[in-house]
Amino acid sequence: MTDVVVIGGGMVGAACAYYCAEAGLRVTVVERGSPGGGSTSACEGNLLVSDKEPGPELELALVSSRLWRELAARHGAETFEYQAKGGVVVATSAETAVGLAELTAAQRVSGVDAADVTAAELRELEPNVTPAAIGGAYYPQDAQVQPMLSAARLLQHVRAKGGRVLTGTTVTGFVRGPGDTVLGVRTDSPTAPQVLGEATVNAAGTWSGQLAELARAPVPVLPRKGFVLVTEPLPRVVRHKVYTAEYVANVASSDAGLETSVVVEGTGAGTVLIGASRERVGFDRSFSLPVVRRLAAQAIEIFPFLAEVSLLRTYLGFRPYCPDHLPVIGADPRAPGLFHATGHEGAGIGLAPATGSLIAQLITGSAPVLDPAAFRPERFEEATP
Repeated sequence: MTDVVVIGGGMVGAACAYYCAEAGLRVTVVERGSPGGGSTSACEGNLLVSDKEPGPELELALVSSRLWRELAARHGAETFEYQAKGGVVVATSAETAVGLAELTAAQRVSGVDAADVTAAELRELEPNVTPAAIGGAYYPQDAQVQPMLSAARLLQHVRAKGGRVLTGTTVTGFVRGPGDTVLGVRTDSPTAPQVLGEATVNAAGTWSGQLAELARAPVPVLPRKGFVLVTEPLPRVVRHKVYTAEYVANVASSDAGLETSVVVEGTGAGTVLIGASRERVGFDRSFSLPVVRRLAAQAIEIFPFLAEVSLLRTYLGFRPYCPDHLPVIGADPRAPGLFHATGHEGAGIGLAPATGSLIAQLITGSAPVLDPAAFRPERFEEATP
């Protein structure tokens, strides 16, 4: 028997396992594929505070920003390929510039380090940015990690603490006790048909909605498809994480249709990553040339030199989307013993440490790092007439 069963070995599951192990709990991670092989393998590794409006998610992001810095200081920045590169938001019209200035003013009140910049200052930060840019904002707290490496390193630490990571093991059901208490999971593994624990954490990303249904404690987590483009290796031509002011609006949109708003950033290997599209089409993995062309065109609008750069490849993934754009974190009163850590959509890498820390605190009964009420799993049933 273990203390905590974590379903899912992606970035969020790995963070939950890490902080539970740090709290002295015995942890078993159950992963149906390989660690970090789902949504974690198909993202850019963004650690953003810049794209969040004041509210509970921004509070979670600020805590996570601090925890990522602590992880990098404790284990070494190279362990996660942590880069405190900062973020730059570009405005190309007077309307977006005004809206961006209003956002930065509100964010500063909430504790974000956000500086409004003129067109000249913007070009000092990003010399290759489009001449059409009339201003923007600079966010020194924005950073980046290599997501698959980061998840693997956290799970490595869990193993060092005596925890187990079961790969290639699918959860097929939940073990129940008196009062419908969740006592662990059933799996398809002949060597571990049951994994029992005092607490079970649903951190299965885009598949966590299906698991919640299996546990008879539904949460409306759905997949939201997105493409990322990868260029040939280049010199250091993009210095920060750069996106347009429209990106924030698209992140907060609930539209099921296709939306694209460009995010451009360099990597340590020299390649440039270009995202991000959003579309609710279930788990359809089909390639879409129109989406790729649209992202490429938007990237060229912000960095004209990219018109002469070759693409090496594209990849796609599914983000765990929640209708109210807030993650689901905490104990589920409908299934005692079950905790959820999911629904982060495209912010899962950035929000993972705060989520993991909060889950560990809720399981151990410690004072939570922030008020978890906004993320409670049962809130969707409360909103139903």
